[in-house]
Amino acid sequence: MVTIYDIAKQANVSAMTVSRVINNSGRISAKTREKVKRIMQEMNYVPNSTARSLVKQETKMLSLLITDITNPFFTTLARGAEDAALKLGYKLLFGNSDENLSKEREYVDMVLSTRVDGLLFAPSSDASAEHLAMLRLHQIPFVLIDREVPGVEADMVLGDNRDGALRLTEHLISLGHERIAFVNGSSTVSTARERSSGYREALLKHGIRYDPELVMECSFNHFDDSDLLDRILALSEPPTAIFAANNVLAVSVIACLRDKGIGVPEQMSVACFEDVGLASRLDPFLTVAVQPAYEFGYRGIQLLVDRINRKDGEERQVVRFPSEMIVRKSTGKPRPPSS
Repeated sequence: MVTIYDIAKQANVSAMTVSRVINNSGRISAKTREKVKRIMQEMNYVPNSTARSLVKQETKMLSLLITDITNPFFTTLARGAEDAALKLGYKLLFGNSDENLSKEREYVDMVLSTRVDGLLFAPSSDASAEHLAMLRLHQIPFVLIDREVPGVEADMVLGDNRDGALRLTEHLISLGHERIAFVNGSSTVSTARERSSGYREALLKHGIRYDPELVMECSFNHFDDSDLLDRILALSEPPTAIFAANNVLAVSVIACLRDKGIGVPEQMSVACFEDVGLASRLDPFLTVAVQPAYEFGYRGIQLLVDRINRKDGEERQVVRFPSEMIVRKSTGKPRPPSS
């Protein structure tokens, strides 16, 4: 299927320019407008979203775009969203961006090219702002979930990431840990910045120096840098605890530690944001800050349907859920140094 991004590439213009041509909006030179239209004809592009804007017909279809369907947090969130959609008389289409901006772009283009009434959207990074601008240009209502994007005013369902990270870090400090490593997602993601802020605030509050050598940054959906972990473990003052910014990272870090013969919590305490789903019922192991994932999805759909039925200019709604800290077996006091 030909997309507006294909047209933009062929015409050597931005996707936003193509959208403005389709919607006959914005200031574009006559020469550029004709060039884009010609390429659209040559590539047999049919802008379904134009028909949507003309007809304004409800489809009773919504879309949910999340960043990692394998993460139990998003799996549970999706269930909450589906239940709310069905209760409100809508069907729900799912998309998974894998924390990948290009894949996210393809799903957003699908939303633009199909007839859905609105989108519940967990953005992959701050760069998602371009995609949100496209949705707004095409008058597709959206609600942001779990993450926000700087400069984008929208209805949102968020967690209290700073406070949860602060309390997890303080829990490790209360056990006697002062060298606490932090495995975080990309700083281009709002949740990563907020969790970093909570981690640093806890250290400052307890008079512990922030050490950038103890901080590892990667993607939220995988940690496979065993060499980086080796470097941190080889420091003259290695960590005695690790705070992972989400459950996927925590499970990967524990697997790496076990491969190296390092026991958790006997030799290294580990705590993280989010639980590990059904596995935690069989073996309640990880100390976590849990967010109400189901409620995230359920409330997000409620806000989205509310936005569909309201005017765009009306005041936005922001719902922020607190997290609950659950202390389990993965954290303990630091092991005394060997004599």
